[in-house]
Amino acid sequence: MRTTPLFLLLVALSCSSAALAQPAAAPAAATITHLSGTVTARRDDGSPARLLGARSQVAPGETISTANDTYARMKFTDGTEVVLKPETRFKIEQFQFDEKEPQKDNMVFGLLKGGLRSVSGLLGKRSREKVTYTTATATVGIRGTHFGMQQCSDDCGNVPTVSGSALENGLHVDVASGAVVVSNAGGNLVFQAGQFGFVQNANSVPVIVPPNQGFRVTLPPNIAAAAGGGRSVGGAGAEACRP
Repeated sequence: MRTTPLFLLLVALSCSSAALAQPAAAPAAATITHLSGTVTARRDDGSPARLLGARSQVAPGETISTANDTYARMKFTDGTEVVLKPETRFKIEQFQFDEKEPQKDNMVFGLLKGGLRSVSGLLGKRSREKVTYTTATATVGIRGTHFGMQQCSDDCGNVPTVSGSALENGLHVDVASGAVVVSNAGGNLVFQAGQFGFVQNANSVPVIVPPNQGFRVTLPPNIAAAAGGGRSVGGAGAEACRP
């Protein structure tokens, strides 16, 4: 078949249109700073999951999954630190931060399964009303906070507890510093530093749990310790809240 200039032009235009149709990669929201096993990230567009390593970057729209016996710690561009426990799925629903434009701040994280600890960064300190952690049971807002949360849905049988008994299904919260407000259809309640909380389901009222019955998300020392400019996530100050 003879190739004409018109044909070549049409091919070029077609390729240019296809390139323009490809979604632009979202700017990185965080960097993996520590990990102790297999961690993957998957986007909503159906693309294959990718294996993450130390210094891998993750972006809004990605779901981060940790394998059995795997902890992963990530540092967001505003300084927020999040540590994921084994067998956890965590989605970066939205993240927008520009140090010079606080009016654009936006952070929405989804805990789909498992547990985490988090320490607020600059975004959470200056725009705390724009920070939300969602779960199947309730949403959690922060107030300059270091806290932990564990979502159980018939999958916490292997989670270690002080009593040795399995965790009840629902959302378990512990606060090391600052405060969190837990909200759902049943109501909302503020939990202060040193307090433990529990929400049984999406319609039940959040309740304060006595310290001797509370559950605290704990981390291995090598994951919790500050490194690379980060802060301790689960250090001595948090241990004071342990039942």
